[in-house]
Amino acid sequence: MASSMGKVELRTLGNTGLKLSSVGFGASPLGNVFGPVSEDDAIASVRLAFSLGINFFDTSPYYGGTLSEKVLGKTLKSVGVPRNEYIVSTKCGRYAEGFDFSAARVTKSIDESLARLQLDYVDILQCHDIEFGNLDQIVNETIPALQKLKEAGKIRFIGITGLPLEVFTYVLDRVPPGSVDVILSYCHYSVNDSTLDDLIPYLKSKGVGVISASPLAMGLLTEAGPPEWHPASPELKSACQAAAAYCKTKGKNISKLAMQYSLSNKDISSVLVGMNSVKQVEENVAAAIELANNGKDEETLSEVEAILKPVKNQTWPSGIQQS
Repeated sequence: MASSMGKVELRTLGNTGLKLSSVGFGASPLGNVFGPVSEDDAIASVRLAFSLGINFFDTSPYYGGTLSEKVLGKTLKSVGVPRNEYIVSTKCGRYAEGFDFSAARVTKSIDESLARLQLDYVDILQCHDIEFGNLDQIVNETIPALQKLKEAGKIRFIGITGLPLEVFTYVLDRVPPGSVDVILSYCHYSVNDSTLDDLIPYLKSKGVGVISASPLAMGLLTEAGPPEWHPASPELKSACQAAAAYCKTKGKNISKLAMQYSLSNKDISSVLVGMNSVKQVEENVAAAIELANNGKDEETLSEVEAILKPVKNQTWPSGIQQS
């Protein structure tokens, strides 16, 4: 299947000069976050991803308590692709033991991550889920510490991640222009919630690249439904369930529809989706290539949007609120 599929397109990330695959490989599942993944499966998935044009891999020391970074590092080494042909993003500030955005911790963190990833540098280092920290500390202490890591050649670009969109404007309005290169937003550009779109002109004006994760809204937009712990309201869960069931009656798959919806916005450089099997890599790339060749399934999409209209753009709290 792979050889006849074609390859996913590359898109420029803000002002970085990096060209990311429109489908990004989310490596949190390699940390056994969603169940055990064998080393063979991990290697086969990453090898196939490369062959289909995926060049962007995202991880964090938080995923699987550092296991995701270790497995990704081992896998990239096994596959043996030249370092300049792929882009690795990891994070700092969030760990299995809690949050710590201090300059000392993030400076130590990158050395730990590089050792686990078996790399000399990462392309992007992101402050992970900044709404759980003190945003003024992020501005005044964490970002300057990351600037020093950039000067030392351990990282190439700096990013911030979080769920509430207002954390991005808070930080970007207060740091020197050009000191943050990229934001990673999740669950805000999918069929049920497209609020990230409103922020894109602002991000473009700042020269900041955009990565969007969780096109399936952490499992809401799947036939199997979300995990038990999903923080969405009962109304949102049941509307998404109804939309998934409707797609199924039409012989369509809501996950593919959702993936294509997210990919269709060219202002988003990469849509990051967790993958842990050859089958998932194939399905995500096939969705991207079908979209490039045939466009979106507008008819089914408009019907699904009608079902989701009462809950459109409904989000959920991150947990710990910024005071």
